[in-house]
Amino acid sequence: MQRWLVFDLDGTLVDSVPDLAAALNRLMQGRGLAGFSHAEVQAMVGDGAPALLERAFAAQAVAMDGAALADFLVDYTANAAVDSVLYPGVTGTLDRLRALGWTLAVCTNKPVEPALAVLAALGIRGYFAAVCGGDSFPVRKPNPGHLLCTLAACGGDPARAVMVGDHHNDIHAAAGAGVASIWAQWGYGADIAGASADAVVFADVPEIAGRLVAC
Repeated sequence: MQRWLVFDLDGTLVDSVPDLAAALNRLMQGRGLAGFSHAEVQAMVGDGAPALLERAFAAQAVAMDGAALADFLVDYTANAAVDSVLYPGVTGTLDRLRALGWTLAVCTNKPVEPALAVLAALGIRGYFAAVCGGDSFPVRKPNPGHLLCTLAACGGDPARAVMVGDHHNDIHAAAGAGVASIWAQWGYGADIAGASADAVVFADVPEIAGRLVAC
């Protein structure tokens, strides 16, 4: 029987904070504002680019200007895989999952264009039957509709699917969609409750997912 495995991107497949921080700091500095450390940027990611910028400008006690989001997306999309890296074991584990018959997809709050750019630059775009971003549908995680639409895009059945993510948005979206979930402990989130199971490293995913949705 077919099974579907849906991954978050930032903090789950890819450590993307270095390039997010670099693009954000170029945006800030171009407006005469102070930049942020990687740790500060990591604490602001997970809800998409608009939320990242809103939090960054709020932290500087400055209103976000109307051109900021477009400027950030142009810069970041062009530089989304300069220093970003796959987490250890990603490629080998995706090979294993595909060999086991899982259909793979990505559901991320990152806009779809930079998401595709990152996946392509890091050599894993071809593993995924669907890649859906925060601007792909009218809703985004934690709204379960984002996950359900992603599953629909690859012919998925929520009852035969698992969501893997490091953020509470991933776990909440899965719960609302009736989809089993795995919290990625190696990512950016901390003390995430409510997942069906936890994974310590990426290579743990096949065995855990296999327990959650049997063949």
